[in-house]
Amino acid sequence: MKKRVLLSAVACLLCAACGFQPMYGNGFVAGEARGVVQEQLAQIEISNIPDREGQFLRNALIDNFYSHGRPANPRYLLNVSKVEESTYDLDVTISSDATRAQLTLSTTIGLVDNKTGETVLTRSLKSSVSYNIMGSEFATRVSEQNTRENALNDLARQIELQIALYLN
Repeated sequence: MKKRVLLSAVACLLCAACGFQPMYGNGFVAGEARGVVQEQLAQIEISNIPDREGQFLRNALIDNFYSHGRPANPRYLLNVSKVEESTYDLDVTISSDATRAQLTLSTTIGLVDNKTGETVLTRSLKSSVSYNIMGSEFATRVSEQNTRENALNDLARQIELQIALYLN
């Protein structure tokens, strides 16, 4: 028991000295509202994204980036390509009926510096989720739509993380 406590204490001390620092906040005030990175994210204009899924994704990004309203003079422009969707049947029964499906959403982002016009960050992102195919068509559609929204929220979190890593 004492060895575990000692090893844990040594591991904590080593991690503290490794150079890692918190991405959100300055690390001194617990619960700080994302600090400097959030201020930088608020300086990004989000361009329109095609289709219904793009509209949902853009709204999720707006909710994540703009806590105090949209920027008047944004430093960056975020371009997000059309969200591509593919569905694969999983768990096929003997009678060739699928009971589970996998939904994969993918997109590409580009962050453009408005001062230079140069694209400073490009990433391809993907989110894969699955849902049950039920006997009721309505229940299956509701499950699929909920799964699609979860995947779009995951893409929004991935976009926020990639940009925050670049800005930090």
